[in-house]
Amino acid sequence: MELAARAINIVTRLINSNTFVNICLVGSFVALGVRSVNQQKLIEALEAEKESLVNSNKTMKKTIWDWKHQLFAEAASPESAIVPLSTLKAIYGEAVTVPTIDGNEDYGGLQ
Repeated sequence: MELAARAINIVTRLINSNTFVNICLVGSFVALGVRSVNQQKLIEALEAEKESLVNSNKTMKKTIWDWKHQLFAEAASPESAIVPLSTLKAIYGEAVTVPTIDGNEDYGGLQ
């Protein structure tokens, strides 16, 4: 019983002591500082990855653009074109196709 009373007395003095409170505050500050440093490193790594992805995306867009222009250039010559230019323009949405309405077909009530 006396041992338990001493332990409770020591804990009570620690809790009421300014030194204990200061140690807890310093420990919290150190923990928050470590967390902040880790988060900053993570943010820097993500920013570097973002820059890499943006550059890669720009390169892919340019490559696709160049391929499209090469495809259109090859389709422009009628004797060597595998796919006609008009079909390519329709695929890429560059040709305006006007739908014709035949009197024999049902278009769901649209006139």
